[in-house]
Amino acid sequence: MIDRGLPAAYDRGVPLASTAQTASRDSDRDHSGGPATDPPDGPTASSTVTDPGLPGGRGLPAILRRRLVPLDTRLDPYSWPATLAVVAIAAVLRLVGLSHPKGKIFDELYYAKDAWGLVSKGVEWNYKDNVASFVVHPPLGKWMIGIGEWAFGYYDVDGNVVAAGHIVTTSPEFGWRFSAAIIGTLSVLLMVRIARRLFGSTVLGCAAGLLLALDGFHLVLSRTALLDIFLLFFVFAAFAALVVDRDHRRRRWLNAIEAGLDPSRLGRAGRLPFRLPDSVPWWRLLAAVLLGCALGVKWSALYFVPAFALLVIFWEVGARHSAGVRRPWRDALIGEIGWLALAGVLMVLTYLATWSGWFLTDHGYYRHWLADSGKTELPVIGALQNLWEYHSQAYKFHTSLVAKHQYQSWPWQWLLLGRPVAFYWSSDGSCGAPSCAAEILLLGTPILWWSFLPALAALGWLGIARRDWRAGAILLSVAAGLLPWFWFAFDGRTMFSFYAAPALPFLILSVTYVLGAIIGPPRAPSPARSVVRSPAPPVDGTTTGLSADERSDETLPAELSSRPPSDDAGVDRHTVGVIIAGAYVLLVALCFAYFYPTFVGELLPYAKWSARMWLGSRWI
Repeated sequence: MIDRGLPAAYDRGVPLASTAQTASRDSDRDHSGGPATDPPDGPTASSTVTDPGLPGGRGLPAILRRRLVPLDTRLDPYSWPATLAVVAIAAVLRLVGLSHPKGKIFDELYYAKDAWGLVSKGVEWNYKDNVASFVVHPPLGKWMIGIGEWAFGYYDVDGNVVAAGHIVTTSPEFGWRFSAAIIGTLSVLLMVRIARRLFGSTVLGCAAGLLLALDGFHLVLSRTALLDIFLLFFVFAAFAALVVDRDHRRRRWLNAIEAGLDPSRLGRAGRLPFRLPDSVPWWRLLAAVLLGCALGVKWSALYFVPAFALLVIFWEVGARHSAGVRRPWRDALIGEIGWLALAGVLMVLTYLATWSGWFLTDHGYYRHWLADSGKTELPVIGALQNLWEYHSQAYKFHTSLVAKHQYQSWPWQWLLLGRPVAFYWSSDGSCGAPSCAAEILLLGTPILWWSFLPALAALGWLGIARRDWRAGAILLSVAAGLLPWFWFAFDGRTMFSFYAAPALPFLILSVTYVLGAIIGPPRAPSPARSVVRSPAPPVDGTTTGLSADERSDETLPAELSSRPPSDDAGVDRHTVGVIIAGAYVLLVALCFAYFYPTFVGELLPYAKWSARMWLGSRWI
């Protein structure tokens, strides 16, 4: 009997396997001369593929190796050139014409000023009244905006501020928008690399990067001095670090098993040995620092903290289950709780570090609230108490924000583009028509954004059918970015579509996942029969539990193979899938090009501008 397993992973033709295989009883000793210790629930197989590179010639089941090393780490010679080409497209779109329009648009009116206050005084500052400003968002995003102002100069007529750049003096608009453009471009780089790692495909990685680069919502946030592009970047970077951590931790299990570890043994004997520096989950700790940075931009990053903690636990349990640990849940909780606690401490310390300007000066808002209130203010502890009061007042502002706004929207409208935000509007200038219009509209590329809901539905179905960890990780991250806002909607809180920004990379990944499922694996080379390799069957007549792709020296009918049959008489499914996916990306690119003038404030004849308002008054 042949155990075919589940359908092959679409991007690499790698089948998913059962977590347990029947142990061979034809020998009571292993290759090293020790007693055989095959756990009843472990992933060891009755037949193993001997790897001559292993110490002592120890062999491991191919399925175990495949599950613990999900990504082929061989260098792809086309990977980085393709990545850099996508990033170059993103950089050109975000940097060219960055100084237009002139002046501060939308919330640049606040954040550009606050950023200069941080650069010049260490805290947000009201230059008009020459006092500290009370602001309701942490300072890191404004510090990053201030880097561009420091480098390229700043000008503010209201505060009577004129400052030359420390690197080169350009238009002040370029200065306060520069950091957002760079971070937006880097997020595209991050998308290509993490999508490639998730899906094992350079093509899919570049497709994901292109979709992000050609999204109008992302482009507008990358060309304006708002905080949300920085929040998006740090949240997605934290997720990327956790994905790398997952691969690293699974590889450690594989290396330990190759070195002789028996995970089925209870207690310390079955656990990974602690050796510095390899035993430290550096990537996970980096993710904690990045989450602390995200919190230092906006508090809404907090919603991702429990979601990412759950991912770590689930992935650690999965790694132990694949390795053959008898009690994976208990072992994972015991082994990882300390590291998670350390990650939490690092996250808090990183967040506090973003307030360093407030701590190191005496003129910040509420900096000496205790002393000003006639209370005792102790060193260090007093400063933390003052900061807590600051946060309490900011929290009250957020929870009581119910004032109506022309461009406010509800969470259920965001993915439908029900109410985009106009950042800039002007009818001045000559466009060769009686009336003209120039607008910067925070609008996602419609073809792309209207794909998100169907993609999420397909992702959920495929994730359940394939039991694919990637689908679960993407869906959980999307939920962390969107669902909390539904709760606030019931309180009538004023909200805007750019609150969805941190969820955008994960929505792109959901579309990319579905594109990969449409493409499918390449056509098998054999025209009639699928030849796959397997070790010899065990002598006791039991099946190995391996899927067809993991057998050797055994010829199977094509319909029993997990790979698609080869049919030279017709077009194979893979080719059709490539055409469909390519056509979709091209359609998104054409849609982006059509709406591009409304993303960058290009002056158009009024009729052409109006033609782009597909949903009429909802977009005006």
